[in-house]
Amino acid sequence: MNKNIKYLMDTVIENDYCIGCGACASVDDSPFEMRLDKNGKFRPVIKYELDCRTEPDVNSVCPFSNESKNETELGKELFKTHHPTFNENTGYYLKNFAGYVKEGKYRDKGSSGGMGSWIASQLLKLDLVDGIIHVKEKNDNSNLLFEYQVSSTLDELSSGAKSKYYPIELSKVMKFVKEKKGRYAIIGIPCFIKSVRLLAENDKVIKERIKYCIGLVCGHLKSDMFAKSMGWQLGIEPDNLSWIDFRVKLEDKAANDYGVEVEGTINGEKVKLSAPRKELYTTNWGQGLFKYNACEFCDDVLAETADVTVGDAWLPEYANDSDGTNVITVRNPDILQILEEGISAGKVYLDELTAERVYKSQAGGFRHRRDGLSYRLHLKDENNEWRPNKRVRASDKIDSNRKQVYKKRMQLSQESFNAFKIAEENQHFDSFIDYMNPNVEAYNKTINPPLIKRIVNKIKREIKKVI
Repeated sequence: MNKNIKYLMDTVIENDYCIGCGACASVDDSPFEMRLDKNGKFRPVIKYELDCRTEPDVNSVCPFSNESKNETELGKELFKTHHPTFNENTGYYLKNFAGYVKEGKYRDKGSSGGMGSWIASQLLKLDLVDGIIHVKEKNDNSNLLFEYQVSSTLDELSSGAKSKYYPIELSKVMKFVKEKKGRYAIIGIPCFIKSVRLLAENDKVIKERIKYCIGLVCGHLKSDMFAKSMGWQLGIEPDNLSWIDFRVKLEDKAANDYGVEVEGTINGEKVKLSAPRKELYTTNWGQGLFKYNACEFCDDVLAETADVTVGDAWLPEYANDSDGTNVITVRNPDILQILEEGISAGKVYLDELTAERVYKSQAGGFRHRRDGLSYRLHLKDENNEWRPNKRVRASDKIDSNRKQVYKKRMQLSQESFNAFKIAEENQHFDSFIDYMNPNVEAYNKTINPPLIKRIVNKIKREIKKVI
């Protein structure tokens, strides 16, 4: 086995820091192919042994390899000619906004304000690209529900609207890009956009053909057990789930109080079922059930290498609007012009935001990926375990209670996979709940300590600030 492949397997893959993006399987002469593992997460596997003289550069394209560039380095190279502002949380940017689409049904069909699909549609309408690469419903008989596909018309694009909290990978669609001449924009979560940028640095065809990257604000990536768990709670057993809408807007509810809708079969009969998200056991994002381990070691919340990033505007003035509002960070002047023309034409409504307001819109994510990450890195270093280099420094200089929160979150994520397998063996979802309840209760006690302890912790934090 050549040294490049061995390094990637011994560090990133074997230590479970792989996000399953498929970048390593997208380079020329790669021996890797992407498959779902036993936990419902994509993983690269060796499909054949390479001639020892062949050394495809898989490490420089892996977002969690120590031999690839970080987001700040990539961002500087990508956007320096646009004279952007740099912020440690947003990365480079030209302007930030919060708002939604006023024209058409983009907002109705979107998870939030519809801005991601609208921006992609404008790239098509203005003939800036020939196709949009985004995640859509898989239309074959495989056991996967979603995959990356290419849409070249507005109707095709519309069918792929909304968030999909589901495992996906890039290698098949990158092969398509290299074989099919054209101009493309790709929509993806931060680590996937970073992977595309790294691939572009190593492959002139990809660099020439991927014209724009649209990033999505990300909490973390889910295993396919997440979708299966929600279907199962509504009565559809894991192997019988055929479709899911992760975010159904509920009228007169807060933006984060959405529903889930599933399709599948029960006793051979096709059914469509739904429930509010908060009524389902596995949908608390803070608990991080079925999370990829690599997500615990990511420090990019706002897809800093994307030309524009779109997410939910979790701010008080927008959070109660059930139709949804996006937060948008713009880094490319072409996208900024599209947005400003959209404002002038009355097609979109946008408020300009400061970088500080953008941070506050994703404050929980930033705490977990900055303060929490610093502590997780410290734990790895303390145990002399390999971990990826990050822009965040390893440290244990955080509140003792927060340390317990971060430890218990990791435990919840890891145990959720074990619990799901036990539930499958017992053929009943209640087994999952029985297994997880003690872990969830311990976590809840940690994030909601007694009043006296909260007061003491607050006093300690204030003293540290003064010091």
